[in-house]
Amino acid sequence: MRVNFTVNGRKQEADDVWEGESLLYVLRERMGLPGSKNACEQGECGSCTVRLDGVPVCSCLVAAGQVEGREVVTVEGLADFAKQRAEHGGCASGACGTTLQDAQQWQSKPADSQTGEKSELAPIQQAFIDAGAVQCGFCTPGLLVAADELLERNASPSDADIREALSGNLCRCTGYEKILDAVRLAAARGENQTAGQGA
Repeated sequence: MRVNFTVNGRKQEADDVWEGESLLYVLRERMGLPGSKNACEQGECGSCTVRLDGVPVCSCLVAAGQVEGREVVTVEGLADFAKQRAEHGGCASGACGTTLQDAQQWQSKPADSQTGEKSELAPIQQAFIDAGAVQCGFCTPGLLVAADELLERNASPSDADIREALSGNLCRCTGYEKILDAVRLAAARGENQTAGQGA
């Protein structure tokens, strides 16, 4: 079958998709977006988390045919997603006011995947670096996508909110404290930026 959907603001088409093919496989193998990681293939670890119409999902559990006509955001699109969200009043998913139709008009800008040249980071990505929350990096894409969605819907999350939002994402390297620090840092920076704009 042929599947047409939007990935990181760009219309995409996947041909010859077989019935049981996962969204994760299509993203990684057909579209060259390796950020979402293939780990458990059972929806248990969160390494393959992407946003489907604004909602975090394990892409290993989503059949590719289910995304026909829908919007997918991967870790590769977070920076542009965050930028568009900032330009459109603080929310990129329909849950906060931006319609799916508006979100589908966004266009990711190409960047050199080897050097990162011409690329910017989303606030949550920068916070993960600054807080030392990245170790081996395998779980990081899923954590970033889940944390970004949390901060979109709750700009001032409590520690309990952060733990709940990230509960589906496993990290084998850490005790999670640096990851929690990164989300707290991104939230604090977002509050400071909002306060500065209101002054």
